[in-house]
Amino acid sequence: MKTLRDILYNVGIRAVHGNTDITVNAPAIDSRSVGPGDAFIAVKGVHTDGHQYIDKAIAQGAAAVICETMPEVLLDTVTYVQADNSAQASGIIAGNFYDNPSHKLQLVGVTGTNGKTTIATILFRLFSQLGYHCGLLSTVQNQIGDAVIPSTHTTPDPISLNALLARMVEEGCLYAFMEVSSHAIHQQRVAGLKFAGGIFSNITHDHLDYHKTFDEYIRVKKAFFDNLPATAFALTNLDDKRGMVMLQNTKARKATYSLRTLADFKGKILENNLTGLIMQVGDTEVHFRLIGEFNAYNLLAVYGAAVLLGQDKATVLRALSNIQGAEGRFDYIVSAHDQIIAIVDYAHTPDALKNVLATIKNLRKGHEQVITVVGCGGDRDTAKRPVMAAVATDSSDRVIFTSDNPRSEEPEAIIREMEAGVPVHLKKRVISITDRREAIKTAVTLAGKEDIILVAGKGHEKYQEIKGVKHPFDDKQVLEEVMRLLDK
Repeated sequence: MKTLRDILYNVGIRAVHGNTDITVNAPAIDSRSVGPGDAFIAVKGVHTDGHQYIDKAIAQGAAAVICETMPEVLLDTVTYVQADNSAQASGIIAGNFYDNPSHKLQLVGVTGTNGKTTIATILFRLFSQLGYHCGLLSTVQNQIGDAVIPSTHTTPDPISLNALLARMVEEGCLYAFMEVSSHAIHQQRVAGLKFAGGIFSNITHDHLDYHKTFDEYIRVKKAFFDNLPATAFALTNLDDKRGMVMLQNTKARKATYSLRTLADFKGKILENNLTGLIMQVGDTEVHFRLIGEFNAYNLLAVYGAAVLLGQDKATVLRALSNIQGAEGRFDYIVSAHDQIIAIVDYAHTPDALKNVLATIKNLRKGHEQVITVVGCGGDRDTAKRPVMAAVATDSSDRVIFTSDNPRSEEPEAIIREMEAGVPVHLKKRVISITDRREAIKTAVTLAGKEDIILVAGKGHEKYQEIKGVKHPFDDKQVLEEVMRLLDK
């Protein structure tokens, strides 16, 4: 148990009404989870303002309220703390309550538009293979050693995050690797965490529905590196034109990786095919099981981070050569009879889709047709819909537009916005099928011997979100079922 005074350490405070020496049972940012003796933190969120739920939290037994705007009526039985920034305070308070677990292990954050999941996952697998007990926080899943904990957000809320890190420390983890999304940075979900290192993968247009402008999206990503301590490392992709921008104001040790120019961690692709990558890393030639140029960058980022964390270069490369990528990232199966290659990938941005299709192009022998099944998520950046469609039609022989996670939108309306991006001379390549299962079935039906099918957008996800309901749906499982059904 902690006192309110204990958990307020390092929080920017404007005013206090009441006693801070009271015992706090737990911090909470969701009024529905508040119990007797808890400290409720009223955070101004994207959709709701926690200040509206202060009375509800008190009615459920909150002993303290941390807020940015004091309520008009202050009860003598409750301690009120006016903070400079409630969102930032929630991270610091959570850290203090759980004894600052991020200070007790080596925490590495990965940010960027594409590659976060793969980099974090491979780092976790690498260090586990090197004999360390590790934690993972990713879009696909959270993990402590072999124990898998389902993931709901790319980066959890500050209280869940610190509780999970505390559990990692308690179970003996020495390292933790986590994705750090732009939303999490902007919403201060990583406030108060101590990072041993930060990695930047790349940045392309994404989440503009949230950040509004690309410049703001870049600024938010950069803020992660601005706040790294001098004891940390900051590793950036030198081939991304904004790679060095990320490191302009960081206090951390700067390091770079690249396929195209001199860098601290330099790589060169020698071969790229369905059996994997052969790369020159420094002065060593290595065969990796991962495929594609985008994975060459991911592998360099992992290698660089491992070396910066003090691991032996040769040992790291040997271990990396046997490691597979994250689920739903260029995840492929080959049909039994027609040898159709079906690839499932999370690519949900124009750049990610372009990268995957470019990789497929490099893997083609020449005679195969490429059939792409793709949709766009509802309630998200609408500007990328026609761009995604244009990328798909430009690099595929046949394209099927379908439903992704339409959320509150009508799937047909999303597809119409995609269709608007198809050049007139390529329209004959495209058909639209709203039902995702039918779209995948049609792709398999159209595929001939050794053709390549790409099902893009959902990757590891095991659901389709329609009108607020998540329906079970697994792209890879559907592909396997349809291939068996059609005897492909």
